[in-house]
Amino acid sequence: MPGKLGRTSEQRDAMLRNQASCLLWYGKIETTKARAKELQSYVEKIITAAINTYDDTVEGTKVVKENAGKKKEKEVTVTVVKDGPKKLAARRRIMSKLYDLQEIKAFNESKSAYKARTKDVAHPLIEKLFNEIAPKYAQRNDEKNCAGGYTRIIPLGTRRGDAAEVAIIELV
Repeated sequence: MPGKLGRTSEQRDAMLRNQASCLLWYGKIETTKARAKELQSYVEKIITAAINTYDDTVEGTKVVKENAGKKKEKEVTVTVVKDGPKKLAARRRIMSKLYDLQEIKAFNESKSAYKARTKDVAHPLIEKLFNEIAPKYAQRNDEKNCAGGYTRIIPLGTRRGDAAEVAIIELV
């Protein structure tokens, strides 16, 4: 039996995950007005969770064995920056609400250049959320002394085929 948005709860959750992932990856998407309104609160909660925890990091040291020659092994101490407990919990919670979109290979980029560019990034969408989107909106919140309002819905009118109200939802 269909519920909200004419979908079962599993279909609705999958649709919201897909649209939220695309919205955070591309910055804006076009959808129906009802879906945009539903998506707005979903995405704002995700962004708020990222803003509240994006700067929770822990520095540690790690001893790595480095191969200098055939018989010589050298131990090197490396400083490692890891997620703090709150950021790790928020990251896992957010990963359960989004699909993991992968970085797209550029048009003239070689396969080896693409692998070199993406080798350190396991989850590109989550990294973009914590490294680009969250700091940008945290700074905006500090400057304007407000929170929320990270997305905007722009109505476009009716769609030709089924006369559905269409809108663009975008990150502000």
